[in-house]
Amino acid sequence: EMVAAGLPWDVDPAQVLITTGSQQGLDLVAKVMIDAGSRILVETPTYLGALQAFSPMEPEVVSVASDQDGVDLEDLAGKAEGARFLYLLPNFQNPTGRTMTEARRAALSAEAARLGLPIVEDNPYGDLWFDTPPPAPLTARNPDGCIYLGSFSKVLAPGLRLGFLVAPKAIFPKLLQAKQAADLHSPGFNQRMVAEVMKDGFLDRHVPTIRALYKSQRDAMLAAMQREMPAEVEWNTPAGGMFLWARLPEGVEAVELLPRAVDKGVAFVPGAAFYADQADARTMRLSFVTASVEQINIGIAALAAAIRETPALHRQAPAALRPRAPGQGRP
Repeated sequence: EMVAAGLPWDVDPAQVLITTGSQQGLDLVAKVMIDAGSRILVETPTYLGALQAFSPMEPEVVSVASDQDGVDLEDLAGKAEGARFLYLLPNFQNPTGRTMTEARRAALSAEAARLGLPIVEDNPYGDLWFDTPPPAPLTARNPDGCIYLGSFSKVLAPGLRLGFLVAPKAIFPKLLQAKQAADLHSPGFNQRMVAEVMKDGFLDRHVPTIRALYKSQRDAMLAAMQREMPAEVEWNTPAGGMFLWARLPEGVEAVELLPRAVDKGVAFVPGAAFYADQADARTMRLSFVTASVEQINIGIAALAAAIRETPALHRQAPAALRPRAPGQGRP
């Protein structure tokens, strides 16, 4: 009931299923909605954990072209026929940190309804906005055409492994059946703890503190990137969440860079793993929420040094090795 009351559209508590982390929600969706060979659509790139959850069901995973505003609707329409669903993270996406704009959400919701394409909306990061809240969820625009996934892990405690899903009444019984077959129910003690935290308003007081902390860490990483990175490295500026998405100079692959970076005491996640197909080997995901400002400064300096030492970069023009000029633009 508390989950239903906290969502920005009219939700019947009987349509809320508590899960053992939102990752279990992905697993339940996969078990209920995917058969071997089923076509499912994902963003480009997309959350690696979702690809892993869907993979055991042996689907045909099809990437939909995406830009900084979200999925490309023309490409979506060309690939939607026969698809079981479209999986999306509209808010502060993992791995890119991007957020789907209001205009794209409105157009996407209308297009998915026209196509008869269900949407699986994954929103573990939506409360972690820095300056302004993200637009209304896709599910709020078409509740009967969406399955919505949420999590307490990112705002309370990852170790609790507690999430939830909201599903249309037509499919909810099947998801409940799959949940009961998996683990009967999520731990009652964990649920009671979260209920008490929600009841006394702790989350309302706690989440703004997390936002302020994460924003300061993001700002520290952006400043360090601007200060340390070679001129050919590109990155974005996420408006919330946990991640920054970067692209290495031409000829430098993230997988090959990683061991050099680890030798200098810093690690990142190569971006190629987040693509269902046609991976961009030059991309990488950087997390700014698990390190102090001092650690971020040291880590970004070490990463920049590892990039400059890459043999492929030395074969390029000397400009690629120069530090970024003050105020030089970012994508």
